[in-house]
Amino acid sequence: MIDKIERLKQLIAQSQRAVFFGGAGVSTASGIPDFRSSTGLYNQKTNLRYSPETILSHSFFIKHPREFYDYHLNHLVAQNARPNPAHHALAELEKQGKLSAIITQNIDGLHQQAGSTNVIELHGNAFSFYCVNCHKNFDLAYILSRSSVPACSHCRGLVRPNIVLYEEALDPTVIEDAIEAMRQSDLLIVGGTSLVVYPAAGLIDYYRGRELVLINRESTAYDSQASLLIHGDIAEVLKAAIF
Repeated sequence: MIDKIERLKQLIAQSQRAVFFGGAGVSTASGIPDFRSSTGLYNQKTNLRYSPETILSHSFFIKHPREFYDYHLNHLVAQNARPNPAHHALAELEKQGKLSAIITQNIDGLHQQAGSTNVIELHGNAFSFYCVNCHKNFDLAYILSRSSVPACSHCRGLVRPNIVLYEEALDPTVIEDAIEAMRQSDLLIVGGTSLVVYPAAGLIDYYRGRELVLINRESTAYDSQASLLIHGDIAEVLKAAIF
């Protein structure tokens, strides 16, 4: 492991436009569970009448907005979570002028809390909301101040979280930004993701650089393509390599 950390340090030192592509594993050290592991949200025992996958769908939100919001606010909005060493390490890389972008599948906003500025959120942000009719924006405080399903203060339309639900496509503009960041990068570091969620995982195919670093506890379908493969905790690895 020590040799691999040293190699990662070398690759970062040689890079001028690194990109980090991360998933749920980046935030688990902040107390936010992932989705698909044995202890993830999708496998936790609850008294819910519906599965999390059903609740987090567009059609369920339209038909049962109250139940949707109950789940969203209790399971996806982690108000007390704080950035962990992985988030801080990536923010430090940006300050050093080494990291040009973070592409994240997470919706917790912890990269921004840590100080990163160029964060491309593929699946949106759980703390951001908008009206489905007039598209007026709202923050979490507005949602929490309502005792029922939040309605727009301007047109009384239904207010929803600014996240990508099941049955919905990713924002084309966000995808374009992610693809452009991949194409322009000279080092791609992928961490905390099993790379099984598409189309997000397919973004790696747009990377044109020589060095691909994969950091994850478990194996992924892209392991054979990595020039540096580290099976370990993303927070511990990035902390050791950057600080």
